[in-house]
Amino acid sequence: MPYREATRRLRELLARGDRVLSVMHTPSAGLARVMQEAGAEVGFVGTAGVVGAYTGMEDVGVASIPECVTIGGWIARAVDFPVILDGDTGHGGIMAVRRLVEDSIRAGLAGVRIDDQDIEAKRGTTNAGITVAPLDVVLTRYRAAIDCARELDPDFVIMAQCYVGEAVNGSFDEALRRMRLYREVAQADWVQFTAPRSTEDIRQARAVVDGPFSVMESHLPAPLDHSDLLALGITLQWAPGVTHLAAQTAVYEMVSAYLQRGPVAVREFRERHADNPYITRRLPKPGKAVKQQRELEARYFGST
Repeated sequence: MPYREATRRLRELLARGDRVLSVMHTPSAGLARVMQEAGAEVGFVGTAGVVGAYTGMEDVGVASIPECVTIGGWIARAVDFPVILDGDTGHGGIMAVRRLVEDSIRAGLAGVRIDDQDIEAKRGTTNAGITVAPLDVVLTRYRAAIDCARELDPDFVIMAQCYVGEAVNGSFDEALRRMRLYREVAQADWVQFTAPRSTEDIRQARAVVDGPFSVMESHLPAPLDHSDLLALGITLQWAPGVTHLAAQTAVYEMVSAYLQRGPVAVREFRERHADNPYITRRLPKPGKAVKQQRELEARYFGST
């Protein structure tokens, strides 16, 4: 998707107030196209779930800007919905953050999520030992990203990810304070809270953040339904692991069954999913490049 179209579309989706926008991982370009056929509206390229799936690297801050942007760009250009990139801690100081934003825009991405963790001790979400950087460092990180985005494409979205509520050097009250400052002082386009423990936590956090807001639900007793989110004044649901759960479960079961019973396992799988468009061969459709190749062949070879 051309990046100008992608950023404008993401802005439109963030402003939509009548229903929930679900944000899920795009595990690969191929599976992102499957998601598109199923109706996905926006995708996320996470450092662990997506970049890690390609590289084998875990979410410990070792994936570089070029690796993340390259993989994110492949996926973003393969689909017709906007894709957001996980920018971790921004990968360094002011100039590194600017490079992250510049490269992401050129790659066709619609936005980038940047967190407030210490760069030296970056950890994956919900891992023990998370620490956050000093407030002035984090605000500088976000301001550098936002200023760069406004210079190149005002519609490019910068999301501020707040880990303070689960950090060993943070607290819930400090998370509330910081999220308000991320929005009001740094002017982040979207704020995300990683560690609510209850609906009341979410209600308090929503009250201090004006504008697009979402939560990560891993610490909640149960996932929130769309109606629950709307009742809290939230129109965004962060659900990156949904696609991995489906893909990993299906592949594990198929490989296990095939090794035990051979091709009969495939026949049984097809029978269980007989109406699925990928079983009936209604999908996948020829991609844009295939159509273009046919048109060009007709033009060049047909004229001789």
